[in-house]
Amino acid sequence: MDHEKTTDHAKTLTGKVALVAGATRGAGRAIAVQLGAAGATVYATGRTTRERVSEVGRASETIEETAELVTAAGGVGIAVQADHLDPAQVRAVVERIEREQGRLDVLVNDVWGGEHLIDFDTKMWEVGLDRGLRMLELGVKTHLITSSLALPLLVRRPGGLVVEITDGTAEANKAYRGNLFYDLTKNAPIRMAYGLGEELKESGCTAVSLTPGFLRSEQMLDHFGVTEETWRDAVVREPHFAISETPVLVGRAVAALAGDPERERWNGRSLSSGRLAREYGFTDADGSRPDSEAYFAEVVAGGKDATAEDYR
Repeated sequence: MDHEKTTDHAKTLTGKVALVAGATRGAGRAIAVQLGAAGATVYATGRTTRERVSEVGRASETIEETAELVTAAGGVGIAVQADHLDPAQVRAVVERIEREQGRLDVLVNDVWGGEHLIDFDTKMWEVGLDRGLRMLELGVKTHLITSSLALPLLVRRPGGLVVEITDGTAEANKAYRGNLFYDLTKNAPIRMAYGLGEELKESGCTAVSLTPGFLRSEQMLDHFGVTEETWRDAVVREPHFAISETPVLVGRAVAALAGDPERERWNGRSLSSGRLAREYGFTDADGSRPDSEAYFAEVVAGGKDATAEDYR
């Protein structure tokens, strides 16, 4: 198989079942939609529904809408309200998948929603303890609960895939992230994927951690006061935004991994959307192939004389 030239993942996942935990918006939503575009049945979970809003406070983004987008893309989208800090709720989701589908092929741990808790460049002892511990709950405890309860179903068949979504690769996260609680929260999924990779080997399953680049999510667009159509206006305020990518890129990365019969070669690895775009040949929604990882390593940290456009 020529991994560098593979660009068409359409319907490669027909008959496969995925659980995307944390599919309300951003990367999670895009991952669910791209899995659907490849033909999968996708259970999209999250806390925000059309009747109830989570602490993130973004009422316009719901799991119902995500499920509808999955179906419109060509898959089967199923919205299930669940707080992944509650084992009983997660257990109910898994039991429903088992009852309705009898299998689970892809588990994506994308639960987060803690951006509002981050105080960068603040000493650990000056960060509100409740805020710090809440970050760990949202970004680590949820992943542990979900994996603990979902993996017994996934390992029934060889070929299962677990994707731990985080912020930054193992290499990039060697540098301190400016907030101890955030640093721990975003490094934990990397180590978790490595450990799960070791434990899943005998079942013929694969675990990876995956990071998007500079994500042009709904929240980030709002933060800069721009839209997807006008996003380049924000480059004046934040020059590095020129390398940003839509959530579609990481969504296509997961779909590519799930559709790769040789995905076990990645087991336990820390991956980025940009790297997998090069490996599998897919692009972002606009046809570009932004590589944030290389840009920040070589230009921002390394001092290379180049621009973001050289890395798109």
